[in-house]
Amino acid sequence: MNITQTLDQMHELRLHGMHLGYQAQLELPMNNQLEGHELLAHLVHSEALHRHNEKTAMLLRAAKLRLSANITDIECSTVRNLTKQQLAVLTEGFFLEQSNNILITGATGCGKSYLACALGYQACLLGYKTIYLGMNRLIEKVTLSKLDGSYLKLLNQLEKQSLIILDDFGLQSMNQDMKLTLLQLLEDRYQKKSIIVTSQLPVAKWFDYINDPTLADAILDRLTANAQRIELKGESLRRKK
Repeated sequence: MNITQTLDQMHELRLHGMHLGYQAQLELPMNNQLEGHELLAHLVHSEALHRHNEKTAMLLRAAKLRLSANITDIECSTVRNLTKQQLAVLTEGFFLEQSNNILITGATGCGKSYLACALGYQACLLGYKTIYLGMNRLIEKVTLSKLDGSYLKLLNQLEKQSLIILDDFGLQSMNQDMKLTLLQLLEDRYQKKSIIVTSQLPVAKWFDYINDPTLADAILDRLTANAQRIELKGESLRRKK
């Protein structure tokens, strides 16, 4: 079998990483090309890396993160009430392994959404299915799904996500259907999968925001039981820019 046939077979078998790695080797001078076991190991590594990058790109497209955020760009300081150690632990993704939630609160412009999206980006890099939903967007989805009969399908789609980012919780009032949906969502995920919630309201005011003692107890019990709280402080980052 000649080189062209080998490359063609790699392409047909969808071994695109190997295909690219082998092509790159062939472009090198003969004395610099790998041989035998080294070449095989290199091609397998190229294929594994290619598949990882393809999966990450697919997860990021599906996540629909509102902001293109990166952990390395997040400012840690005592003024912001966020330490480098806290951020490092979050970056490791242990909260995803342990199915814990993260509740991020703070004034408008303090970087809540950016931090949430950066953690969502990191989750995709680690191979976790992630979805970003603004609270208003989720309410619209629930309302439309109730009208067109796709409500159960929506719940099933959300249940499959390893991480849900629920942004701007508390900005818009919730009707009874939305409160019940939120409870069902949290029940499906309790001790199984994670959710990140951002809100301008401090957690202490969420009970009053839900405005239904029975449902508020049930929702907050599931949301806060295994949650890490981050209260960002400091002046608006938007004004700084």
